[in-house]
Amino acid sequence: MLDTRRSIETPEGVELGLRLAGPVVRGYAWIIDVMIRLALYIGIWIVFGLLGQFGAGLAMIAIFIVEWFYPVVFEMYNLGATPGKRSMGIKVVHDDGTEVTLQSSLLRNLLRAVDFLPFLYGFGLMSMMFNRDFKRLGDLTAGTIVIYIEKLSEVSDIKKMSPQMPPISLASPEQKAVIQYAERLDLFTPQRCSELANILQEVTHEKDEKGVQRLLQYANWMMGRR
Repeated sequence: MLDTRRSIETPEGVELGLRLAGPVVRGYAWIIDVMIRLALYIGIWIVFGLLGQFGAGLAMIAIFIVEWFYPVVFEMYNLGATPGKRSMGIKVVHDDGTEVTLQSSLLRNLLRAVDFLPFLYGFGLMSMMFNRDFKRLGDLTAGTIVIYIEKLSEVSDIKKMSPQMPPISLASPEQKAVIQYAERLDLFTPQRCSELANILQEVTHEKDEKGVQRLLQYANWMMGRR
């Protein structure tokens, strides 16, 4: 294959094109995250060092928590990306393209200790080099991949409205479906627009024309319009 793009079919029958991130860009992201963690460790030692031996014990606990839960927290609350990954334009998702869960994030990051062996992620790098999806051992176990973040371009076909964030978290295929619906509104009759919007009535809490307007607001928010 000439590139790293993979086609993945979701359970809903939607085909996604995901561009996998290789060892080099992931290595750069890791270096950035290491520098951030080192700065945090220095700050922790300075603050807790004022408390003597008791402070040193607290500092060790704090450093342990940061080391092991730093990536988990960011992957859960920053759409699958630590600051290093975000700066390099990559993130962690499940094999089917859905957002990473707490269980998967914990599993893949706990196995960093194995991937790091014998030194500097030797096992992890070897695993990525011999895997078509560039998976380290933690990814293989957790069922995750690292992909490039696809930036949605501004689409003039979507009617501009005041954006509104969906009341629930929508998976990537669901967001894509809402955007495609908004792009094709002019191709449907008003009755068809309402019929399709009513399918998501449990999400929009609106019906018919109001449901159509609400989906347009969601689409504008997903396109980054603010």
